[in-house]
Amino acid sequence: MKDTFLYDRCCSFCVRWVKYWKRLTGVRVDYKPFQDYASEFPQIDKEAFFTSAQFVDSDGKVYSGARGIAELLSRAPGKGWFKWWYQYFPPFRLVSEFAYRNTSSCRVCASKASNFFWGKELKPSTFVFTRHLFLRLLGLVYVIAFLSLYTQIPGLVGDTGIVPVGEMLESAKSGLGVGAYVQLPTLAWLSPTAGFLQFIALMGAALGFLAMLGLQLAPIFFLLWLGYLSLFYAAQPFMGFQWDTLLLEVGFLAIFFAPLRFLDKSDPPHLTVWLFRILVFKLMFSSGLVKILSGDLTWINLTALDFYYFTQPLPNPISWFANTLPTWFQHLSVLGMFAIQLILPFLIFTPRRLRHFAAFGFITLELIILFTGNFAFFNLLTIALILLLFDDQFFNHTPKRKPKHASPSAKKFSRSLALLILILSLLSIPTSLRIVNSYGLFAVMTTERNEIVIQGTQDGVAWHDYEFKYKPGNIYAAPVFVAPHQPRLDWQMWFAALGTYEESSWFIQLNQRILQGSTDVLDLFEIDPFDGNAPSQIRAALYEYQFTTKEEREQTGAWWVRESKGLYFPPTSLSR
Repeated sequence: MKDTFLYDRCCSFCVRWVKYWKRLTGVRVDYKPFQDYASEFPQIDKEAFFTSAQFVDSDGKVYSGARGIAELLSRAPGKGWFKWWYQYFPPFRLVSEFAYRNTSSCRVCASKASNFFWGKELKPSTFVFTRHLFLRLLGLVYVIAFLSLYTQIPGLVGDTGIVPVGEMLESAKSGLGVGAYVQLPTLAWLSPTAGFLQFIALMGAALGFLAMLGLQLAPIFFLLWLGYLSLFYAAQPFMGFQWDTLLLEVGFLAIFFAPLRFLDKSDPPHLTVWLFRILVFKLMFSSGLVKILSGDLTWINLTALDFYYFTQPLPNPISWFANTLPTWFQHLSVLGMFAIQLILPFLIFTPRRLRHFAAFGFITLELIILFTGNFAFFNLLTIALILLLFDDQFFNHTPKRKPKHASPSAKKFSRSLALLILILSLLSIPTSLRIVNSYGLFAVMTTERNEIVIQGTQDGVAWHDYEFKYKPGNIYAAPVFVAPHQPRLDWQMWFAALGTYEESSWFIQLNQRILQGSTDVLDLFEIDPFDGNAPSQIRAALYEYQFTTKEEREQTGAWWVRESKGLYFPPTSLSR
Protein backbone atom coordinates (compact mmCIF):
# COMPACT_ATOMS: atom_id res chain seq x y z
CA MET A 1 0.00 0.00 0.00
CA LYS A 2 1.25 3.48 -0.90
CA ASP A 3 1.18 6.56 1.34
CA THR A 4 -2.13 8.32 0.72
CA PHE A 5 -3.45 11.77 1.55
CA LEU A 6 -7.25 12.11 1.70
CA TYR A 7 -8.73 15.61 1.30
CA ASP A 8 -12.02 17.41 0.64
CA ARG A 9 -12.36 18.18 -3.08
CA CYS A 10 -15.19 20.64 -2.33
CA CYS A 11 -12.79 22.84 -0.38
CA SER A 12 -10.96 25.27 -2.69
CA PHE A 13 -8.40 25.93 0.02
CA CYS A 14 -7.67 22.21 0.32
CA VAL A 15 -7.45 21.68 -3.44
CA ARG A 16 -5.07 24.61 -3.79
CA TRP A 17 -2.64 23.29 -1.17
CA VAL A 18 -2.90 19.72 -2.45
CA LYS A 19 -1.60 20.94 -5.83
CA TYR A 20 1.34 22.51 -4.03
CA TRP A 21 2.07 19.41 -1.95
CA LYS A 22 1.92 17.23 -5.07
CA ARG A 23 4.76 19.27 -6.50
CA LEU A 24 6.74 18.75 -3.32
CA THR A 25 6.24 15.02 -2.83
CA GLY A 26 6.01 13.89 -6.45
CA VAL A 27 5.07 10.23 -6.81
CA ARG A 28 5.84 9.40 -3.19
CA VAL A 29 2.26 10.11 -2.10
CA ASP A 30 -1.15 9.48 -3.68
CA TYR A 31 -3.69 12.31 -3.28
CA LYS A 32 -7.34 11.25 -3.26
CA PRO A 33 -10.59 13.13 -2.53
CA PHE A 34 -12.33 11.33 0.31
CA GLN A 35 -15.68 11.65 -1.48
CA ASP A 36 -14.50 9.04 -3.99
CA TYR A 37 -12.18 6.88 -1.91
CA ALA A 38 -13.48 6.87 1.68
CA SER A 39 -14.77 3.32 1.28
CA GLU A 40 -11.21 2.08 0.72
CA PHE A 41 -10.30 3.18 4.23
CA PRO A 42 -12.83 1.62 6.60
CA GLN A 43 -10.55 2.26 9.60
CA ILE A 44 -11.37 5.99 9.34
CA ASP A 45 -14.66 7.23 10.76
CA LYS A 46 -16.67 8.98 8.03
CA GLU A 47 -17.27 12.04 10.18
CA ALA A 48 -13.52 12.52 10.54
CA PHE A 49 -13.22 13.31 6.82
CA PHE A 50 -15.32 16.45 7.29
CA THR A 51 -13.25 17.81 10.16
CA SER A 52 -9.69 17.21 9.00
CA ALA A 53 -7.51 15.81 6.24
CA GLN A 54 -6.25 12.26 6.72
CA PHE A 55 -2.83 10.82 5.96
CA VAL A 56 -2.55 7.04 5.70
CA ASP A 57 0.94 5.59 5.55
CA SER A 58 1.97 2.46 3.70
CA ASP A 59 1.31 0.35 6.85
CA GLY A 60 -2.27 1.61 7.10
CA LYS A 61 -1.64 3.86 10.10
CA VAL A 62 -3.79 7.00 10.09
CA TYR A 63 -2.66 10.53 11.04
CA SER A 64 -5.12 13.41 11.23
CA GLY A 65 -4.91 17.19 11.30
CA ALA A 66 -1.55 18.88 11.85
CA ARG A 67 0.11 15.52 12.56
CA GLY A 68 -1.11 14.30 9.17
CA ILE A 69 0.42 17.35 7.48
CA ALA A 70 3.69 16.70 9.34
CA GLU A 71 3.75 13.12 8.05
CA LEU A 72 2.92 14.30 4.53
CA LEU A 73 5.71 16.91 4.49
CA SER A 74 8.22 14.37 5.77
CA ARG A 75 7.82 12.68 2.36
CA ALA A 76 8.98 15.89 0.62
CA PRO A 77 12.73 16.46 0.21
CA GLY A 78 13.98 19.04 2.69
CA LYS A 79 10.69 19.31 4.60
CA GLY A 80 11.26 16.71 7.31
CA TRP A 81 11.99 19.47 9.82
CA PHE A 82 8.24 20.04 10.31
CA LYS A 83 7.71 16.48 11.58
CA TRP A 84 10.81 16.67 13.79
CA TRP A 85 9.64 19.89 15.43
CA TYR A 86 6.12 18.51 15.80
CA GLN A 87 7.34 15.37 17.56
CA TYR A 88 10.06 16.80 19.81
CA PHE A 89 9.05 20.39 20.55
CA PRO A 90 5.69 20.54 22.37
CA PRO A 91 5.12 24.32 21.92
CA PHE A 92 5.45 23.87 18.16
CA ARG A 93 2.98 20.97 18.29
CA LEU A 94 0.44 23.02 20.24
CA VAL A 95 0.73 25.99 17.87
CA SER A 96 0.42 23.68 14.84
CA GLU A 97 -2.74 22.01 16.14
CA PHE A 98 -4.25 25.38 17.10
CA ALA A 99 -3.54 26.78 13.65
CA TYR A 100 -4.97 23.71 11.95
CA ARG A 101 -8.21 23.78 13.97
CA ASN A 102 -8.79 27.45 13.19
CA THR A 103 -8.01 26.95 9.51
CA SER A 104 -10.38 24.00 9.32
CA SER A 105 -13.20 25.91 11.03
CA CYS A 106 -13.06 28.83 8.58
CA ARG A 107 -11.73 27.65 5.24
CA VAL A 108 -12.97 30.70 3.34
CA CYS A 109 -10.99 32.99 5.62
CA ALA A 110 -8.00 30.66 5.37
CA SER A 111 -8.22 30.73 1.57
CA LYS A 112 -8.18 34.55 1.51
CA ALA A 113 -5.30 34.64 3.96
CA SER A 114 -3.43 32.11 1.84
CA ASN A 115 -3.86 34.28 -1.26
CA PHE A 116 -2.63 37.31 0.63
CA PHE A 117 0.42 35.73 2.25
CA TRP A 118 1.58 33.35 -0.49
CA GLY A 119 0.01 34.70 -3.69
CA LYS A 120 -2.63 33.17 -5.92
CA GLU A 121 -0.38 30.46 -7.28
CA LEU A 122 1.48 28.23 -4.87
CA LYS A 123 4.78 26.91 -6.16
CA PRO A 124 7.62 25.23 -4.29
CA SER A 125 10.46 27.69 -3.91
CA THR A 126 13.64 27.17 -5.90
CA PHE A 127 16.85 29.15 -5.58
CA VAL A 128 18.77 28.40 -8.77
CA PHE A 129 18.69 31.98 -10.14
CA THR A 130 18.77 33.51 -6.64
CA ARG A 131 21.96 31.62 -5.84
CA HIS A 132 23.51 32.72 -9.13
CA LEU A 133 22.64 36.38 -8.47
CA PHE A 134 23.85 36.27 -4.87
CA LEU A 135 27.17 34.66 -5.76
CA ARG A 136 27.74 37.24 -8.50
CA LEU A 137 27.25 40.06 -6.00
CA LEU A 138 29.42 38.29 -3.44
CA GLY A 139 32.11 38.02 -6.10
CA LEU A 140 31.82 41.78 -6.66
CA VAL A 141 32.20 42.43 -2.93
CA TYR A 142 35.32 40.28 -2.85
CA VAL A 143 36.79 42.20 -5.81
CA ILE A 144 36.17 45.51 -4.02
CA ALA A 145 37.50 44.27 -0.68
CA PHE A 146 40.69 42.78 -2.11
CA LEU A 147 41.52 45.69 -4.42
CA SER A 148 40.84 48.21 -1.68
CA LEU A 149 43.36 46.43 0.54
CA TYR A 150 45.89 45.95 -2.26
CA THR A 151 46.54 49.67 -2.58
CA GLN A 152 47.05 50.14 1.17
CA ILE A 153 49.07 47.09 2.21
CA PRO A 154 52.57 48.64 1.81
CA GLY A 155 51.73 51.68 3.95
CA LEU A 156 49.80 49.73 6.58
CA VAL A 157 51.79 46.52 7.07
CA GLY A 158 54.73 46.65 4.65
CA ASP A 159 58.36 46.51 5.73
CA THR A 160 58.37 50.30 6.17
CA GLY A 161 54.65 50.46 6.95
CA ILE A 162 52.96 51.39 10.18
CA VAL A 163 52.82 47.84 11.61
CA PRO A 164 55.08 45.54 9.53
CA VAL A 165 53.44 42.14 9.15
CA GLY A 166 56.75 40.33 9.70
CA GLU A 167 57.31 42.00 13.06
CA MET A 168 53.71 41.40 14.11
CA LEU A 169 53.88 37.66 13.33
CA GLU A 170 57.29 37.27 14.95
CA SER A 171 56.00 38.95 18.10
CA ALA A 172 52.96 36.64 18.13
CA LYS A 173 55.16 33.58 17.71
CA SER A 174 57.41 34.69 20.56
CA GLY A 175 54.44 35.16 22.88
CA LEU A 176 52.22 32.22 21.84
CA GLY A 177 54.66 29.71 20.45
CA VAL A 178 53.05 27.11 18.19
CA GLY A 179 49.65 28.47 19.26
CA ALA A 180 50.31 31.54 17.11
CA TYR A 181 49.56 29.48 14.00
CA VAL A 182 46.14 28.62 15.44
CA GLN A 183 45.36 32.08 16.79
CA LEU A 184 46.50 33.76 13.54
CA PRO A 185 45.51 31.43 10.67
CA THR A 186 47.05 33.32 7.78
CA LEU A 187 48.99 32.36 4.67
CA ALA A 188 51.33 35.23 5.55
CA TRP A 189 53.28 32.74 7.68
CA LEU A 190 54.65 31.42 4.36
CA SER A 191 56.09 34.83 3.44
CA PRO A 192 55.44 37.74 5.83
CA THR A 193 56.00 40.47 3.26
CA ALA A 194 53.86 43.18 1.69
CA GLY A 195 54.56 41.71 -1.75
CA PHE A 196 53.07 38.35 -0.80
CA LEU A 197 50.03 39.98 0.79
CA GLN A 198 49.49 42.03 -2.36
CA PHE A 199 49.74 38.83 -4.38
CA ILE A 200 46.97 37.29 -2.22
CA ALA A 201 44.88 40.43 -2.75
CA LEU A 202 45.35 40.33 -6.53
CA MET A 203 44.52 36.62 -6.72
CA GLY A 204 41.45 37.24 -4.56
CA ALA A 205 40.30 40.03 -6.84
CA ALA A 206 40.83 37.81 -9.90
CA LEU A 207 38.85 34.93 -8.37
CA GLY A 208 36.09 37.32 -7.31
CA PHE A 209 35.94 38.60 -10.88
CA LEU A 210 35.53 35.04 -12.16
CA ALA A 211 32.64 34.56 -9.72
CA MET A 212 31.07 37.77 -11.06
CA LEU A 213 31.29 36.36 -14.59
CA GLY A 214 29.51 33.19 -13.52
CA LEU A 215 32.32 30.78 -12.65
CA GLN A 216 30.80 29.94 -9.31
CA LEU A 217 32.35 26.83 -7.84
CA ALA A 218 32.78 25.87 -4.21
CA PRO A 219 36.61 25.61 -4.49
CA ILE A 220 36.77 29.19 -5.78
CA PHE A 221 34.77 30.47 -2.82
CA PHE A 222 36.96 28.46 -0.46
CA LEU A 223 40.05 30.19 -1.87
CA LEU A 224 38.32 33.58 -1.61
CA TRP A 225 37.46 32.96 2.03
CA LEU A 226 40.95 31.67 2.81
CA GLY A 227 42.57 34.66 1.10
CA TYR A 228 40.48 37.19 2.98
CA LEU A 229 40.99 35.36 6.28
CA SER A 230 44.74 35.55 5.65
CA LEU A 231 44.63 39.30 5.04
CA PHE A 232 42.29 39.74 8.00
CA TYR A 233 45.00 38.55 10.40
CA ALA A 234 48.03 39.79 8.47
CA ALA A 235 46.76 43.39 8.28
CA GLN A 236 45.99 43.85 11.96
CA PRO A 237 45.19 46.28 13.57
CA PHE A 238 43.58 47.73 10.44
CA MET A 239 41.10 44.90 9.93
CA GLY A 240 38.37 43.62 12.21
CA PHE A 241 35.55 45.95 11.21
CA GLN A 242 32.10 44.39 11.25
CA TRP A 243 31.99 44.18 7.46
CA ASP A 244 35.26 42.25 7.52
CA THR A 245 33.85 39.64 9.90
CA LEU A 246 30.53 39.60 8.03
CA LEU A 247 32.35 38.90 4.76
CA LEU A 248 34.20 36.03 6.40
CA GLU A 249 30.98 34.57 7.84
CA VAL A 250 29.04 34.97 4.59
CA GLY A 251 32.02 33.73 2.59
CA PHE A 252 32.29 30.59 4.69
CA LEU A 253 28.61 29.76 4.16
CA ALA A 254 29.03 30.45 0.44
CA ILE A 255 31.54 27.59 0.18
CA PHE A 256 28.70 25.17 0.97
CA PHE A 257 26.15 27.13 -1.06
CA ALA A 258 28.11 27.29 -4.32
CA PRO A 259 27.82 24.38 -6.75
CA LEU A 260 30.55 21.77 -6.94
CA ARG A 261 30.26 21.36 -10.71
CA PHE A 262 30.45 23.97 -13.46
CA LEU A 263 27.05 24.99 -14.92
CA ASP A 264 25.25 23.09 -12.16
CA LYS A 265 21.55 24.02 -12.41
CA SER A 266 20.37 21.99 -9.44
CA ASP A 267 18.47 23.58 -6.60
CA PRO A 268 20.84 24.34 -3.69
CA PRO A 269 20.14 22.85 -0.26
CA HIS A 270 17.31 24.89 1.27
CA LEU A 271 18.82 24.43 4.71
CA THR A 272 21.81 26.52 3.60
CA VAL A 273 19.41 29.19 2.34
CA TRP A 274 17.91 29.29 5.82
CA LEU A 275 21.36 29.58 7.40
CA PHE A 276 21.84 32.76 5.36
CA ARG A 277 18.39 33.98 6.39
CA ILE A 278 19.16 33.37 10.04
CA LEU A 279 22.31 35.42 9.53
CA VAL A 280 20.17 38.28 8.14
CA PHE A 281 18.01 38.01 11.26
CA LYS A 282 21.05 38.07 13.54
CA LEU A 283 22.59 41.01 11.72
CA MET A 284 19.45 43.15 11.71
CA PHE A 285 17.98 42.28 15.09
CA SER A 286 21.26 42.50 17.01
CA SER A 287 21.96 45.89 15.40
CA GLY A 288 18.75 47.20 16.93
CA LEU A 289 19.00 45.29 20.20
CA VAL A 290 22.47 46.55 21.14
CA LYS A 291 21.21 50.12 20.94
CA ILE A 292 18.51 49.36 23.50
CA LEU A 293 20.69 47.23 25.78
CA SER A 294 23.48 49.82 25.83
CA GLY A 295 21.21 52.18 27.76
CA ASP A 296 22.46 55.08 25.62
CA LEU A 297 19.99 57.95 26.10
CA THR A 298 20.37 59.26 22.54
CA TRP A 299 18.76 56.06 21.25
CA ILE A 300 16.16 55.87 24.00
CA ASN A 301 15.01 59.48 23.56
CA LEU A 302 15.29 59.22 19.74
CA THR A 303 17.93 61.98 19.41
CA ALA A 304 20.76 59.80 18.00
CA LEU A 305 20.44 61.17 14.46
CA ASP A 306 20.90 64.69 15.80
CA PHE A 307 24.57 63.67 16.12
CA TYR A 308 25.07 60.74 13.75
CA TYR A 309 25.61 62.52 10.45
CA PHE A 310 28.53 64.68 11.61
CA THR A 311 30.06 62.25 14.12
CA GLN A 312 30.18 59.14 11.91
CA PRO A 313 33.73 58.12 10.86
CA LEU A 314 33.69 59.37 7.26
CA PRO A 315 30.73 61.59 6.31
CA ASN A 316 29.99 62.42 2.67
CA PRO A 317 28.32 65.53 1.14
CA ILE A 318 24.83 64.05 1.61
CA SER A 319 25.65 63.66 5.32
CA TRP A 320 25.93 67.44 5.56
CA PHE A 321 22.52 67.96 3.95
CA ALA A 322 20.94 65.17 6.07
CA ASN A 323 22.29 66.94 9.16
CA THR A 324 20.19 70.01 8.27
CA LEU A 325 16.88 68.11 8.20
CA PRO A 326 14.24 69.12 10.80
CA THR A 327 14.61 67.69 14.28
CA TRP A 328 11.18 66.05 14.16
CA PHE A 329 12.23 64.18 11.01
CA GLN A 330 15.45 62.96 12.65
CA HIS A 331 13.53 61.62 15.64
CA LEU A 332 10.93 59.95 13.44
CA SER A 333 13.75 58.35 11.43
CA VAL A 334 15.20 56.77 14.59
CA LEU A 335 11.78 55.31 15.35
CA GLY A 336 11.59 53.92 11.80
CA MET A 337 15.05 52.42 12.16
CA PHE A 338 14.00 50.61 15.34
CA ALA A 339 10.90 49.26 13.58
CA ILE A 340 13.03 47.89 10.75
CA GLN A 341 15.70 46.38 12.98
CA LEU A 342 13.58 45.07 15.86
CA ILE A 343 10.24 44.10 14.27
CA LEU A 344 10.82 43.24 10.61
CA PRO A 345 13.46 40.55 11.32
CA PHE A 346 10.75 38.28 12.73
CA LEU A 347 8.94 38.41 9.38
CA ILE A 348 11.85 36.45 7.91
CA PHE A 349 10.23 33.33 9.38
CA THR A 350 6.73 34.06 8.04
CA PRO A 351 5.10 33.38 4.64
CA ARG A 352 6.90 34.65 1.56
CA ARG A 353 5.00 37.93 1.01
CA LEU A 354 5.65 39.10 4.57
CA ARG A 355 9.25 37.99 4.19
CA HIS A 356 9.48 40.07 1.02
CA PHE A 357 8.05 43.06 2.87
CA ALA A 358 10.79 42.70 5.48
CA ALA A 359 13.42 42.42 2.74
CA PHE A 360 12.29 45.67 1.13
CA GLY A 361 12.42 47.37 4.53
CA PHE A 362 15.98 46.11 5.11
CA ILE A 363 17.12 47.18 1.64
CA THR A 364 15.59 50.64 2.11
CA LEU A 365 17.51 51.08 5.36
CA GLU A 366 20.77 49.89 3.76
CA LEU A 367 20.35 52.29 0.83
CA ILE A 368 19.76 55.22 3.19
CA ILE A 369 22.91 54.32 5.14
CA LEU A 370 24.84 53.85 1.89
CA PHE A 371 23.92 57.28 0.52
CA THR A 372 24.51 59.17 3.78
CA GLY A 373 27.83 57.64 4.86
CA ASN A 374 30.97 55.79 3.79
CA PHE A 375 30.80 52.29 5.25
CA ALA A 376 33.05 50.46 2.81
CA PHE A 377 31.34 47.45 1.20
CA PHE A 378 29.10 46.79 4.22
CA ASN A 379 25.84 47.94 2.65
CA LEU A 380 26.47 46.17 -0.66
CA LEU A 381 27.30 42.92 1.14
CA THR A 382 24.23 43.22 3.35
CA ILE A 383 21.96 43.84 0.35
CA ALA A 384 23.44 40.79 -1.39
CA LEU A 385 22.65 38.74 1.72
CA ILE A 386 19.11 40.12 1.90
CA LEU A 387 18.44 38.91 -1.67
CA LEU A 388 18.35 35.38 -0.27
CA LEU A 389 15.00 36.26 1.34
CA PHE A 390 13.61 36.02 -2.20
CA ASP A 391 13.25 32.95 -4.40
CA ASP A 392 13.37 32.34 -8.16
CA GLN A 393 9.64 32.99 -8.49
CA PHE A 394 10.05 36.55 -7.22
CA PHE A 395 12.65 37.30 -9.89
CA ASN A 396 10.40 35.71 -12.52
CA HIS A 397 13.09 33.12 -13.17
CA THR A 398 11.25 29.96 -12.16
CA PRO A 399 12.89 27.16 -14.16
CA LYS A 400 10.70 25.77 -16.96
CA ARG A 401 11.73 22.33 -15.90
CA LYS A 402 11.76 21.40 -12.26
CA PRO A 403 15.43 21.63 -11.21
CA LYS A 404 17.11 18.64 -9.71
CA HIS A 405 17.26 18.56 -5.95
CA ALA A 406 20.58 19.07 -4.25
CA SER A 407 22.69 15.93 -4.13
CA PRO A 408 22.64 13.80 -0.96
CA SER A 409 26.25 14.82 -0.27
CA ALA A 410 25.34 18.54 -0.53
CA LYS A 411 22.45 18.02 1.88
CA LYS A 412 24.71 16.14 4.26
CA PHE A 413 27.23 18.98 4.17
CA SER A 414 24.50 21.56 4.82
CA ARG A 415 23.23 19.61 7.84
CA SER A 416 26.75 19.30 9.22
CA LEU A 417 27.30 23.00 8.65
CA ALA A 418 24.05 23.89 10.42
CA LEU A 419 25.01 21.72 13.39
CA LEU A 420 28.48 23.30 13.60
CA ILE A 421 27.09 26.84 13.52
CA LEU A 422 24.40 25.96 16.07
CA ILE A 423 26.98 24.55 18.50
CA LEU A 424 29.32 27.52 18.10
CA SER A 425 26.44 29.98 18.53
CA LEU A 426 24.80 28.34 21.54
CA LEU A 427 28.06 27.75 23.41
CA SER A 428 29.51 31.13 22.36
CA ILE A 429 32.70 29.38 21.32
CA PRO A 430 35.14 31.86 19.76
CA THR A 431 36.97 30.61 16.69
CA SER A 432 39.89 32.14 14.86
CA LEU A 433 38.21 31.12 11.60
CA ARG A 434 35.60 33.87 12.20
CA ILE A 435 32.68 31.72 10.96
CA VAL A 436 30.30 32.89 13.73
CA ASN A 437 30.40 36.55 14.80
CA SER A 438 28.38 39.15 16.67
CA TYR A 439 27.13 42.40 15.14
CA GLY A 440 25.73 45.75 16.17
CA LEU A 441 27.04 49.10 14.95
CA PHE A 442 26.73 52.33 16.95
CA ALA A 443 25.53 50.73 20.18
CA VAL A 444 26.49 54.03 21.81
CA MET A 445 26.18 57.17 19.70
CA THR A 446 29.10 59.60 19.85
CA THR A 447 27.82 63.13 20.45
CA GLU A 448 31.10 64.96 19.77
CA ARG A 449 33.48 64.69 16.85
CA ASN A 450 37.13 64.92 17.78
CA GLU A 451 39.68 64.96 15.00
CA ILE A 452 43.42 64.39 15.23
CA VAL A 453 45.50 66.68 13.01
CA ILE A 454 49.09 65.49 12.57
CA GLN A 455 51.56 68.35 12.20
CA GLY A 456 55.26 68.49 11.39
CA THR A 457 58.02 71.09 11.56
CA GLN A 458 61.54 71.39 10.20
CA ASP A 459 62.58 74.51 12.07
CA GLY A 460 60.73 74.07 15.38
CA VAL A 461 58.70 77.24 14.73
CA ALA A 462 56.30 76.74 11.82
CA TRP A 463 54.04 73.69 12.06
CA HIS A 464 52.30 72.32 8.96
CA ASP A 465 49.39 69.88 8.66
CA TYR A 466 49.52 66.44 7.07
CA GLU A 467 46.19 66.21 5.24
CA PHE A 468 44.47 62.84 4.96
CA LYS A 469 42.78 61.79 1.74
CA TYR A 470 39.31 61.30 3.14
CA LYS A 471 38.89 62.14 6.82
CA PRO A 472 38.00 65.73 7.83
CA GLY A 473 40.91 68.14 8.18
CA ASN A 474 40.72 71.33 6.15
CA ILE A 475 37.37 72.89 7.12
CA TYR A 476 36.84 74.17 3.56
CA ALA A 477 37.36 70.73 1.97
CA ALA A 478 34.07 69.01 1.15
CA PRO A 479 33.40 65.53 2.57
CA VAL A 480 33.87 62.94 -0.16
CA PHE A 481 32.24 59.79 -1.46
CA VAL A 482 34.74 56.98 -0.95
CA ALA A 483 32.69 53.80 -0.35
CA PRO A 484 32.90 50.96 -1.23
CA HIS A 485 36.65 51.58 -0.88
CA GLN A 486 37.74 51.77 2.75
CA PRO A 487 40.72 53.98 3.68
CA ARG A 488 41.66 52.02 6.76
CA LEU A 489 44.10 54.50 8.29
CA ASP A 490 41.49 57.28 8.03
CA TRP A 491 39.02 55.01 9.82
CA GLN A 492 41.46 54.11 12.57
CA MET A 493 42.18 57.80 13.16
CA TRP A 494 38.49 58.23 14.07
CA PHE A 495 38.77 55.49 16.68
CA ALA A 496 42.07 56.84 17.99
CA ALA A 497 40.42 60.22 18.64
CA LEU A 498 37.96 58.52 21.02
CA GLY A 499 40.80 57.77 23.45
CA THR A 500 44.45 58.62 24.07
CA TYR A 501 47.45 57.89 21.89
CA GLU A 502 48.77 55.48 24.53
CA GLU A 503 45.72 53.29 23.81
CA SER A 504 46.65 53.10 20.11
CA SER A 505 50.21 51.82 19.85
CA TRP A 506 50.00 51.88 16.05
CA PHE A 507 49.58 55.69 16.23
CA ILE A 508 53.00 56.08 17.84
CA GLN A 509 54.46 53.88 15.12
CA LEU A 510 52.70 56.00 12.47
CA ASN A 511 54.48 59.10 13.73
CA GLN A 512 57.82 57.30 13.80
CA ARG A 513 57.37 56.33 10.14
CA ILE A 514 56.59 59.94 9.22
CA LEU A 515 59.75 61.08 11.03
CA GLN A 516 61.68 58.44 9.08
CA GLY A 517 60.18 59.70 5.81
CA SER A 518 58.60 56.35 4.86
CA THR A 519 57.23 56.84 1.33
CA ASP A 520 54.83 53.91 1.76
CA VAL A 521 53.22 55.61 4.76
CA LEU A 522 53.26 59.07 3.19
CA ASP A 523 51.37 57.63 0.20
CA LEU A 524 48.41 57.17 2.56
CA PHE A 525 48.16 60.97 2.93
CA GLU A 526 46.70 63.50 0.50
CA ILE A 527 49.16 66.29 1.39
CA ASP A 528 52.71 65.88 2.65
CA PRO A 529 53.69 69.44 3.60
CA PHE A 530 57.41 68.67 3.14
CA ASP A 531 57.22 66.88 -0.23
CA GLY A 532 58.84 63.67 0.95
CA ASN A 533 61.40 65.28 3.23
CA ALA A 534 61.24 64.11 6.83
CA PRO A 535 60.26 66.66 9.49
CA SER A 536 62.54 67.25 12.46
CA GLN A 537 59.63 66.99 14.88
CA ILE A 538 56.06 65.82 14.77
CA ARG A 539 53.02 66.38 16.96
CA ALA A 540 49.26 65.93 16.83
CA ALA A 541 46.64 68.55 17.69
CA LEU A 542 43.09 67.71 18.74
CA TYR A 543 40.06 69.63 17.46
CA GLU A 544 36.33 69.32 17.95
CA TYR A 545 34.53 69.42 14.59
CA GLN A 546 30.91 70.13 13.71
CA PHE A 547 29.12 70.60 10.43
CA THR A 548 28.40 74.21 9.54
CA THR A 549 24.80 75.40 9.42
CA LYS A 550 23.20 76.47 6.13
CA GLU A 551 23.85 80.11 7.01
CA GLU A 552 27.50 79.51 7.93
CA ARG A 553 28.08 77.56 4.74
CA GLU A 554 26.58 80.34 2.59
CA GLN A 555 28.66 83.00 4.34
CA THR A 556 32.04 81.28 4.60
CA GLY A 557 31.98 78.37 2.15
CA ALA A 558 33.21 76.08 4.94
CA TRP A 559 31.78 72.60 5.52
CA TRP A 560 33.08 72.39 9.07
CA VAL A 561 33.71 74.56 12.09
CA ARG A 562 36.31 73.48 14.59
CA GLU A 563 37.58 74.37 18.01
CA SER A 564 41.01 73.55 19.41
CA LYS A 565 41.17 71.12 22.32
CA GLY A 566 44.94 71.21 22.76
CA LEU A 567 47.56 68.63 21.96
CA TYR A 568 46.77 64.95 21.42
CA PHE A 569 50.37 63.84 20.93
CA PRO A 570 53.35 65.90 22.22
CA PRO A 571 56.15 67.15 19.95
CA THR A 572 58.48 64.23 19.23
CA SER A 573 61.65 63.67 17.22
CA LEU A 574 63.56 60.53 16.31
CA SER A 575 66.04 61.25 19.06
CA ARG A 576 63.32 61.19 21.74
